[in-house]
Amino acid sequence: MIQNFIEWAFRLFGHYGSFGLFFLAFIESSFFPIPPDLLLITLGLADPSKVFFYALICTIGSVSGGIFGYLIGSYGGRPILEKLFSKQKVDKVHNIFEKYEWWVIFLAGFTPMPYKLFTIGAGAFYIDFKKFVFASIFGRGSRFFLIAVLIYYFGEAIVIFLDNNFGIYTLLLGLTLLLCGLIFKKYKK
Repeated sequence: MIQNFIEWAFRLFGHYGSFGLFFLAFIESSFFPIPPDLLLITLGLADPSKVFFYALICTIGSVSGGIFGYLIGSYGGRPILEKLFSKQKVDKVHNIFEKYEWWVIFLAGFTPMPYKLFTIGAGAFYIDFKKFVFASIFGRGSRFFLIAVLIYYFGEAIVIFLDNNFGIYTLLLGLTLLLCGLIFKKYKK
């Protein structure tokens, strides 16, 4: 399944190289449904010596798109959310964002969760912009550089690995990081 998406992403954006990767990462972070990981894998497999450069391009594009998503959310996001969901549900999500703002954004950026929803939500709830940017850099950077390391050391085998395990692996890792963060926060008080 992932192989089909990789081929599709390459046909659509691959011939633009790093510019296509930046563009895909940008639009995925604010509104487009296809993750840039697929093109990162394709370009990285085509030239493993540039895979870390591609991870950097992907991170910069994704964080830039996340900032755009934040701006979308900050200009009218909350009223739209309150039309789609009850005020109580919106308030509950807002409280989670406020309580765990850095971790919410980091985990959304690192795991397979739809990062774009969290970028727009962060803007809608006026989460501290600097924290949002730093959490996005660390979350997205960790995700894309992890993929780059796997491509660099394992090559083509990464496609099989991703096809079979990546969603579960990153979700478990994300939950572990969240648990560590909650424990740290509890003992910090």
